[in-house]
Amino acid sequence: MKLKHVIRQPTDMPGFQIAPMIDVVFVIMLFFMVMVGSVKVERDIGLRLPGPPLEGHVTFPDNEVTIGVLEDGTVTMNDEAFDSPEDKALPSLTHNLRRLAESSARQKQNVLVTVQAEQLASYERVMDVLNSLHKARLTNVTFTIAASSF
Repeated sequence: MKLKHVIRQPTDMPGFQIAPMIDVVFVIMLFFMVMVGSVKVERDIGLRLPGPPLEGHVTFPDNEVTIGVLEDGTVTMNDEAFDSPEDKALPSLTHNLRRLAESSARQKQNVLVTVQAEQLASYERVMDVLNSLHKARLTNVTFTIAASSF
């Protein structure tokens, strides 16, 4: 028995398939419909240009004070030394801080105090400065450590 190889000719030629094209169009349309919700609309930003103050309302910037505590116990305010290194009460510093607090309160300003202690400054001296700030009723206090030069 001999086998005959039969080669079949395709009777149907595949035509253009529209169903996958419609699927792709619907996916693209769905993508754009979803993305429309996340588009940000530009709006006018209301801003006020500098000009004359409104109805006598004058604002001043905050008073910033730097209090330094040196290794030898010297206490400075804005690079001016106050009291002796042995005086724990710091009366001159306390007096100046009270005056600053009172004048700032009259002008409706805040007083921002930065205590800048050197790395080897005594903890006790820093506490003396904090006591002076407490007596002057100043509460906006931050701390930094002065960088030492080697």
